[in-house]
Amino acid sequence: MPYSTQFGDHFYCRSDGRLECGHVFLAGNGLPERWLAAADFRIGELGFGTGLNFCETWRQWKLHRGTGTTLHFTSLELYPMQAGEIDRALSHWPEIDAERQALVGNWPEKPEGRVDLDLDGQMRLTVVIGPASKGVRAMQAGFDAWFLDGFAPSRNPDMWSPELMQAIYERTLPGGSFATYAAAGFVRRNLQAAGFAVERRPGFAGKREMLCGRK
Repeated sequence: MPYSTQFGDHFYCRSDGRLECGHVFLAGNGLPERWLAAADFRIGELGFGTGLNFCETWRQWKLHRGTGTTLHFTSLELYPMQAGEIDRALSHWPEIDAERQALVGNWPEKPEGRVDLDLDGQMRLTVVIGPASKGVRAMQAGFDAWFLDGFAPSRNPDMWSPELMQAIYERTLPGGSFATYAAAGFVRRNLQAAGFAVERRPGFAGKREMLCGRK
């Protein structure tokens, strides 16, 4: 179970991080249903971590994508893992073996600056390495959905700041969405102040609430 010594927190839910991804980030953004009507789709993520959300999203995408459609998954990560660490963490889930092997096999030996991978002609992965606030401000607008998956707001408040939520809102398409496991009051207020319509939903694995919303 990967644990961040920088932030004093686990990388994902200790019961089952892959199922948490499906409940929070995919279902919270109306996926995979929204893919059926989209030729091109862009997802932004705060916190690449082990790549678990990416691999589970890619697995689901392959099940539901149409011919000639593309998905561009862009993630921000301050402390990128090495390929061996990613491999060890994701080997827990046989369901994503193919995606894990492809990610690890293409992951650079020394990830720095920006990692761009064209993985199967229909899936592109971009990982921007550095502070999320700087990375998001450098992005072009046009995102359809966001996975807000930084460490716990109490341990990593910069990842949930009003300025960052505003930058995310400005780069989201009308009708675009976000989802997050976080339910802290200041996170909800920052998202609302940025302009999102925010909804509370039941959280994963007994967690009382999560947040999702639309522009």
